[in-house]
Amino acid sequence: MPPRSKPKRAKAAPAPPFASAPGSLLDLEHLPTQDITDILKSARRLAKTPRDLLSKMLPGRRVALLFYEASTRTRVSFEFAAKNLGAVTSVVTASSSSIEKGESLTDTGITLEATGAEAIVIRHPSSGAASLMARHVSVPVLNAGDGMHEHPSQGLLDAYTILEHKKDLRGLRVVITGDIQHSRVARSNAHLLSRFGAKVTLCGPPALLPGSASALAPNLTLERDFARALRGADAVMMLRIQKERLAGFNLNVDEYIAGYQLTAERLRIARKDAIVMHPGPMIRGLELTADVADGPQSVIAEQVGNGVLVRMALLLRAFKA
Repeated sequence: MPPRSKPKRAKAAPAPPFASAPGSLLDLEHLPTQDITDILKSARRLAKTPRDLLSKMLPGRRVALLFYEASTRTRVSFEFAAKNLGAVTSVVTASSSSIEKGESLTDTGITLEATGAEAIVIRHPSSGAASLMARHVSVPVLNAGDGMHEHPSQGLLDAYTILEHKKDLRGLRVVITGDIQHSRVARSNAHLLSRFGAKVTLCGPPALLPGSASALAPNLTLERDFARALRGADAVMMLRIQKERLAGFNLNVDEYIAGYQLTAERLRIARKDAIVMHPGPMIRGLELTADVADGPQSVIAEQVGNGVLVRMALLLRAFKA
């Protein structure tokens, strides 16, 4: 089943700033609209493909998983995605490799390619790290999250999840709430959803919002009042409060909970069929209450499962399979 959005009416992505290996995924800002549509279509086909056929799609292809930051969902889902397709994976972390000895990012990429990696999945705490590596290797590079820049595979799996419950992205009211200023997930979702015609509202306390909506993506709305943001919402995406990125910020946790925690009472302000999302890791009792996280409108577990499908589609695209 094709994705139910209407890509022919969506705005085209701006030209990428430099050339990278075909099949790379560095961000959603510069990813062509047709590529987004094709990835979502591919994920839908893979959802219906028998497992024994999946395992024959990338037999023996070698994927390096290079993670400079801790990760559970993204790393495991990329690894399972590769293995589901028959590929071989090698996980490289900063604490168990030459990275710990001071090896540069580019030299690590060159080394991985020289040892036989045919695609590199990278997560890094610095914005632009994936793009930097893509300049120095000839194999596809897949950005699994770089600093406060983007998390493109998360944006794609979020769109996939929304389209499992909604007919179209165009005109859909999506509220993204939390630490917008530091969120690569918010940036990727803002770029994708706004391009496909969704009405995206970014909500949070002033200290966690950008100075202007245009700093993230076009056609966005900033809102500090959570109740006002929730009115008529079709999808509510809560973001983790990233304590590791809040040095120097005077954030009162009790005040944040009072103003921005998603509770069952607040959820009733949104549309009756609104879905609740969270990219994880989720902090129950802070960003949302347990009854909402586990309630009938929550699709948080679905997001995790859909991540494997979307990342399989991304690996097939990387290898042009």
